[in-house]
Amino acid sequence: MEKVKFLEGNTACALGAVRAGLKFFGGYPITPSSEVAEVCSEELPKAGGRFIQMEDEIASIASIIGASLAGSKAMTATSGPGFSLMQEALGMAVMGEVPIVIVSVMRGGPSTGHPTGPSQGDLMQARWGTHGDHPIIAIYPESVNEVYYEIIRAFNLAEKYRQPVVFLMDEVLGHMKESVFINEDKIETVERRKIEMDQKKYNPFLTENDIPLTANYGEGYRFHVTGLYHDETGFPDVSSENIQKTMDRMYRKIYNNMDDISKNEEMNTEDMDILLFSVGTQARSAKMAIRMLKEEGINAGLFRPITLWPFPEERIVELGKKVSKIVAIEMNKGQMADELRKYVCEEDEKKIIPLNKLESELIPPQEIVDKVKEVL
Repeated sequence: MEKVKFLEGNTACALGAVRAGLKFFGGYPITPSSEVAEVCSEELPKAGGRFIQMEDEIASIASIIGASLAGSKAMTATSGPGFSLMQEALGMAVMGEVPIVIVSVMRGGPSTGHPTGPSQGDLMQARWGTHGDHPIIAIYPESVNEVYYEIIRAFNLAEKYRQPVVFLMDEVLGHMKESVFINEDKIETVERRKIEMDQKKYNPFLTENDIPLTANYGEGYRFHVTGLYHDETGFPDVSSENIQKTMDRMYRKIYNNMDDISKNEEMNTEDMDILLFSVGTQARSAKMAIRMLKEEGINAGLFRPITLWPFPEERIVELGKKVSKIVAIEMNKGQMADELRKYVCEEDEKKIIPLNKLESELIPPQEIVDKVKEVL
């Protein structure tokens, strides 16, 4: 039976996380994500979980890494400046292959920027914020209903691949209220694999399909986790051979499973004159623009990555061959436009048309329509 709730985006994020099995939240309040923490503080104890407000964002992500290593599904929530502070510890979670979820509700930046306005300025921070080469999974929904279901998927991917997952929202999505249609028959949750192995022969980074078989602390297994390159025992091994082998494996576990991890939405991409590329709430304006263009006899398609990272490069290459122009619509200075140019500009450097604004407002449909008519 389907239940309908009228929820704010941040509330839907918290409730979806609890439904996914969240058992530990460690965070520090920051606009515009604070409601995620507030709701978790109320709902987690009811579900047998624990909530703690830490002294800052560095301590927040450190706390959820520890909670996850002890066996709990764990999450924090922040915004751009706090996400920046979390980056070194995020790197440790990547290296230790610790399943955590980090919610970042984007606002205008850099620095304090515009705390109460939306932005899409952290798309590249989600991919490359921490130092060094590393794989990452990042999800960016467009509606409150999608927030509820996608935060559950974020936890599932984190647990399945022992991988930190970044869950992107923006101020509009975080504070917008919409109907959420909760159908329990559509919800599946992935639980952490229980390790059953001879303790004397156990090593935490023995792998199966490139995913480590790491136990939880407190279940009888003694093991070491470090931010250094390590071998199967978990202890440091910074030999050139091991560094290459470890990073190759960490990339394989993500990129060999793109069919499971990647998720996109397409609209009118079978018969189009031009392709619109947009992510998150900004894609809602793009959809309205497509309807307006249709009335003027222009067939526009839309491609919206829901899994933003890993980037859906294969599908972008396919769609890029169908059109002469791709309009990249973003509330930033062109972060996705630069990514698109990697895959669709071999013959025409001007194939990507950026439409960028930094006014702490969504780019309205009419401006998208005007840009399309200008470049066609």
